[in-house]
Amino acid sequence: MSLILVVVLFLAALVASFFGIGGGVLYTPIQLWLGVPFNEAASTSLLLILITSFSATTVFRHEHRVDWKLAFMLEIPTTAGAFTGGILSGFFSSNLLTGILIFLLLVSAFLMIRPPVKQYALCGIRDAGRKSILMWKREWNGSVYYLNLACVFPIMFLVGTTISIVGISGGVVKIPIMVLLFGIPMPIAIGSSAFMVGLTALAGLLGHASIGHVNWHTALLLALPVFIGAQIGSRVSVHIKTRNIKHLYGWFLVLIAVITFLRVWKFI
Repeated sequence: MSLILVVVLFLAALVASFFGIGGGVLYTPIQLWLGVPFNEAASTSLLLILITSFSATTVFRHEHRVDWKLAFMLEIPTTAGAFTGGILSGFFSSNLLTGILIFLLLVSAFLMIRPPVKQYALCGIRDAGRKSILMWKREWNGSVYYLNLACVFPIMFLVGTTISIVGISGGVVKIPIMVLLFGIPMPIAIGSSAFMVGLTALAGLLGHASIGHVNWHTALLLALPVFIGAQIGSRVSVHIKTRNIKHLYGWFLVLIAVITFLRVWKFI
């Protein structure tokens, strides 16, 4: 099973880094399919996300897609939530955690397949005249926008808590939120998310490790193939338009959700 896990997670890292996500929506289900207990799968997934993030970020930064100040600011509440989620994970049943994971997979799939045409920017504005002490101006790679931190922080804390509990970094959740609710341009959201997911995963991993969920032998065995896969995926990503591929990837997430449901509840 170790060889199968190495090969499959190498491919998962390639796909994840291609889309600028951490890969938890792939890493956790794959381990569940191969019989790994949920808490162990979730904690291993977080370490692999950390590796994927580091590998992909080394590529995306050369393309000026990572807004470092934005990433660190958003990760303050997200990381706090992720650490909280890692600790709280021991209080939930495997079936409930799997149900949450499936829900997140389906929501992420829907947002990729049918993204809203209008960007509501609930927590962001583009009108400089409406600035306040909590309205943060960002300028990066030719784009200018404003974030209402009083709105952004609670949302990102909730996101961090939820995604950590189920062992994903939340890139497929963070990117739609950053674009649709915060008004962040898509290229910046993808590049910054690739870096951010690693910080979130680190906090969640520390939470899981504090209660003994991490199987370090398995996690370290998978580290190298995941790093290499992320390098390949991110390098291909910066040269290819992903609109149609994202649509297909959305349906792929639906397939993962369905198979995960059938496997966990013993239908297959």
